[in-house]
Amino acid sequence: MRVWLDDGDSPIDVIDALALSPFANGNQPYARSASLERVRPDAALMPAQARLTRSAREQDGRDSRLACGDGWTLRAVRFSNRAAIITVTAVSDELARSVLEEATKDAVEPMPQDSGHVDMGFWWTGARGPRRTERPISAPLWPAIQANYSKAARKGLEGLMRVTPSEVDGRLLLLHGPPGTGKTTALRALAREWAEWCQVDCVLDPERLFADPGYLMEVAVGYDSDDDGHRWRLLVLEDCDELIRAEAKEATGQGLSRLLNLTDGLLGQGRDVLVAVTTNEELSRLHPAVVRPGRCLAQVEAGRLPYAEAVEWLGSSEGVGPAGATLAELFALRSGRAGAVPASPAETTGLYL
Repeated sequence: MRVWLDDGDSPIDVIDALALSPFANGNQPYARSASLERVRPDAALMPAQARLTRSAREQDGRDSRLACGDGWTLRAVRFSNRAAIITVTAVSDELARSVLEEATKDAVEPMPQDSGHVDMGFWWTGARGPRRTERPISAPLWPAIQANYSKAARKGLEGLMRVTPSEVDGRLLLLHGPPGTGKTTALRALAREWAEWCQVDCVLDPERLFADPGYLMEVAVGYDSDDDGHRWRLLVLEDCDELIRAEAKEATGQGLSRLLNLTDGLLGQGRDVLVAVTTNEELSRLHPAVVRPGRCLAQVEAGRLPYAEAVEWLGSSEGVGPAGATLAELFALRSGRAGAVPASPAETTGLYL
């Protein structure tokens, strides 16, 4: 194996090349990898008998190390977000597996015991293609936040929270309404209510997801946890106004078609995948194919609380206009930041998503 280096390469690039060398030349033809989250600060990420041969750390916090032992080579890369990737090459698959197991044993901190957290996956694509990472996020119980929604929205969300796999009769969840009305918070509560049977993943770059068939296939065909067995998956696409509004076909090309194909076309067949889309658009401005009967498991408008409900929520009528208020406005009023309350709905920004 030959490697050409120039001043555009970094020490970490050298470690990457050295780690691949024994696999590329066939001396260690077996490889195993693991991606870790919540890595303990004191975790060695390599067996006790390992010989450290290279170490490099970059300003962004990335730390890469190369170690070797009898018949194996290990590369461990830590990231500033406490994630890590470990790759082992070895002369046998059994040796690669055992070295990887020892390197990762007790390396990850357990999930917080606080029941107010759920694991959520996050997808994005970069220079090396689609990536997924998992993080614990705070997720409220539905009964604790249901009063934050108007009676009309509460009815729709209540039914959605109680859905079971046998009751799924549509693959699209549509939450619409102005900013600051609690759409994202409702989805966090949904992730907690569905935790036993559904893995929730948020796509951070939905515009690229539907523009790149390879990325879409990676996300749609998906990720199944070895620990949990088969589970449904809910893909969350936030603020996708341009993808689903009436003129979406002309504006985004195949993006809308691929979204619809994922929910009830050939792409979605055989995979238990739901798609949740949040938008600030009014329902009347959305593409008719998105809102047609039978496509949506739920359509919920998380709008402003009407005047009477807003006054009841706040415990006072001071600062509440005739049109009611969003949650963002109500929280600002309750905290005494009256000046932060917009003068009109059009000026609302997402203090409470």
